[in-house]
Amino acid sequence: MTEQAAPHRGDNPAAHSATGAHAAETMTGAQSLIRSLEAVGADTVFGIPGGAILPAYDPLMDSTKVRHVLVRHEQGAGHAAEGYAQATGKVGVCMATSGPGATNLVTPIADAYMDSVPMVAITGQVASASIGTDAFQEADICGITMPITKHNYLVTDPEEIPRVIAEAFHIASTGRPGPVLVDIAKDALQAKTVFRWPPETALPGYRPVTKPHAKQIREAARLMVNAKRPVLYVGGGVLKAHATAELRILAELTGAPVTTTLMALGSFPDSHPQHLGMPGMHGTVPAVTALQKADVIFALGARFDDRVTGKLDSFAPNAKIVHADIDPAEIGKNRAADVPIVGDAREVLADLIVAVQAEHEAGHKGDYSAWWERLNAWKTTYPLGYAAAPEGELSPQQVIERIGRLVGPDAIYAAGVGQHQMWASQFIGFEKPATWLNSGGAGTMGYAVPAAMGAKAGCPDTPVWAIDGDGCFQMTNQELVTCALNNIPIKVAVINNGSLGMVRQWQTLFYNQRYSNTVLHSGPGHDGIAPPAAGTRVPDFVKLAEAMGCYGLRCESPDQLDAVIKEAMSINDAPVVIDFIVHQDAMVWPMVAAGTSNDEIMAARDVRPDFGDELD
Repeated sequence: MTEQAAPHRGDNPAAHSATGAHAAETMTGAQSLIRSLEAVGADTVFGIPGGAILPAYDPLMDSTKVRHVLVRHEQGAGHAAEGYAQATGKVGVCMATSGPGATNLVTPIADAYMDSVPMVAITGQVASASIGTDAFQEADICGITMPITKHNYLVTDPEEIPRVIAEAFHIASTGRPGPVLVDIAKDALQAKTVFRWPPETALPGYRPVTKPHAKQIREAARLMVNAKRPVLYVGGGVLKAHATAELRILAELTGAPVTTTLMALGSFPDSHPQHLGMPGMHGTVPAVTALQKADVIFALGARFDDRVTGKLDSFAPNAKIVHADIDPAEIGKNRAADVPIVGDAREVLADLIVAVQAEHEAGHKGDYSAWWERLNAWKTTYPLGYAAAPEGELSPQQVIERIGRLVGPDAIYAAGVGQHQMWASQFIGFEKPATWLNSGGAGTMGYAVPAAMGAKAGCPDTPVWAIDGDGCFQMTNQELVTCALNNIPIKVAVINNGSLGMVRQWQTLFYNQRYSNTVLHSGPGHDGIAPPAAGTRVPDFVKLAEAMGCYGLRCESPDQLDAVIKEAMSINDAPVVIDFIVHQDAMVWPMVAAGTSNDEIMAARDVRPDFGDELD
């Protein structure tokens, strides 16, 4: 999972993984599919067999190079492929049958598309003669996924299978990464064909621009050295480009402050003195405010997402924008760029370092001392923190903070979506790339457990923790059976507040504390408001874990916390689930309410920062 081990984004994995040309061999389309997956270097596939894809599963049984992990739900297969891809830097692969099998992949495909995760989804399709007849288990999965894939294929000729697989892996992993769907008709899998490798690929219109324009780089460097209040706004594209070393060099060369988005955590060490934290709806006060008051923003592999900008027309009103992205469609989409740069983040940063060094040698160097005086004052005045839970109760932030401290920065952390996701982003220290996995763009509940499974399958020697909520956990926890049966010993910390926590927080703040359908534990024996007593929990997560072949632990008070975490860390022969019973009224702060300006950030409930200047 080291940055150096991952392929560069401009590389073609098909070209690197193939060991040379193979003599033409006659085989079935299904055998050709498995041979093609071996040739492009796929070593793990997450999936479930079914009628249309069944021909592919027969030769898969004989493969010594491709491991198949039999999941319990196709959504789990897709998220596992995402977690594998994000942890290893390789293309994740999932497989499903036609109709409902394929449509169950739609959510993880959409998730991968939003978060630019390289993934190839292979689906079976009904026989080509039956396509369009509403045949049993037929669904137009190419049409369904067209808006949420980089590209997709419907294969009805077995001769096309090697070419399509080679192209799919190339498209998924180059340029701006993303998911590619390959839908193969059943008769194409069954028919005889001649397998040749490497195939002749044909992608005449696909030429991602990786090298930035030199003039734009020089202009960006000039803006940097002339700025008074610059900010490096770092997005997930820097991680995708494996450009974290270059980012650190540029940051230290310039002395500019750094903010890292939810998708970019780990791209710049949280402990670095130039790091202001995460911007956005639940970002740190210094990060959010620095962007608002900047005079130049350098957006690197970021897309000015609404969760970062808040009310768009009030975002960073006095800032010039340098926007560098490999996807030209992102530049100017939400915020006009004064200096647009199309290119791979690694090459952009490398060239920018050289250009800034040239400016310094010419005697032009930025003076940000007054800026840092203000930034450091905000960091001191408005640090991340949380209110203590009532006596004897667990604070969810304390639980997550202790997991981060005891487990350490070398582990991989996968989060579900909601309050626990935000607390994990705030209170775990991320020091290295590829250690934080989450569903950023789509916000998919149920992501954590299967993504952690995929990450652990790809990085078996690395500790992998899923930080999950009790709501998210109940969506995909069946994949713990997959983990138990396939020797994938992940740890799952269930932050159990008995409710859909983030929705409950909004109901508290904006709906007069009317908790409509957010209580998860209501039922016989309790009123649906107070947490249930021991023995009446539905479900009992400890018993559930044990029923699925995992170890189940529970922690209910602060004095048990460290001991329970250490016990979980000591167990490595099966998955571990820890049910942390936490204070149900804890909230995520800071917060910018949806649809409002970032200037309206609240450091805590009823606490609005006073920045003491004319721009307030």
